[in-house]
Amino acid sequence: MFDAEAVKRAVVDLISAIGEDPNRSELQATPTKVAEAFAEFFKGIDQDPLAVLAETFPAEHNEVVILKDIEFVSICEHHLLPFTGVAHIAYLPSDRVIGLGRLPKLVELIGARPQLQENLTAQIADALEAGLHTKGAVVVIEARHHCVVSRGARQPEANTVTMAARGVYSEASARAEVMGLISK
Repeated sequence: MFDAEAVKRAVVDLISAIGEDPNRSELQATPTKVAEAFAEFFKGIDQDPLAVLAETFPAEHNEVVILKDIEFVSICEHHLLPFTGVAHIAYLPSDRVIGLGRLPKLVELIGARPQLQENLTAQIADALEAGLHTKGAVVVIEARHHCVVSRGARQPEANTVTMAARGVYSEASARAEVMGLISK
């Protein structure tokens, strides 16, 4: 369970640890603001992503469903800095589909916890496979990592692309058509 008071205390300690005065007027509200931001950033902790996929409808076709350019924000578990980008999701239904609005909710929920992009990509694909019993799923994420932008390598234009494929799309030949549609 999220403990806002513990986060505030930790932020005061952090401000002191970097050599600043947490009582300086400009910093007095910072612990509360950080706690509020962290509550939002990490609201997906202990949430079941399969619950997002619970409301399904009978599939009247078994053709691929693709939703592209799903914007998201997540927090890198290595640096606690944001990474932002878009997710592209494709799935081949077996006998059930979900409302398209459920896909962004799935990305948001899984992204709202300390994450690595590679794991975020795989967890979305795994949830689709488990929650919808898809014949196949492909998830592609393109993201800009603020740890790469603002420290270390300092590459403000660098993007990271990850992909996870499940089911029939584990085969390169089956995945190629879907990847072509995603890249349009």
